[in-house]
Amino acid sequence: MTTTYVPPGAGHHYPMMNGDHVMKAAVDDSQGAFEVFEVVAPAAPMTPPHVSPWTAVLYLVEGRVTVMLDGTTYDVEPGGLVVFPAGTPGTFEVVTGTARMIGITSGTGAGPFFAEMADSVPRDRPVEESLEAILAVTRRHGVQVAGA
Repeated sequence: MTTTYVPPGAGHHYPMMNGDHVMKAAVDDSQGAFEVFEVVAPAAPMTPPHVSPWTAVLYLVEGRVTVMLDGTTYDVEPGGLVVFPAGTPGTFEVVTGTARMIGITSGTGAGPFFAEMADSVPRDRPVEESLEAILAVTRRHGVQVAGA
């Protein structure tokens, strides 16, 4: 593995319904694989709970977020951290203004999923109007939307 530096503001942007997911690094070496994202998200209605094939860690830097994870609700403030285990239904909602988070996902599947979601699903429409496009992308990446 080589040393990597990503300056502030750099990275590939994946603007989606629940915020701009900025790929900061994708690491895949003999010790394992993971991806690091910076997520900047506005206050907006919660996206449907979903089950991902990767584990995700969410560390809140700024703002306030409500996380629903496996039937439990967490009020997350700056400095709070939530682990979304693979195969566990979860989602988040920014409750005031804008939130900035660091997301770390196991494996290398989240980046391609975010890229296709950003390219295929309109950000300016309600979830209900985009559900068909959302479900098409989720199926291709092994993500399941609760109730769909």
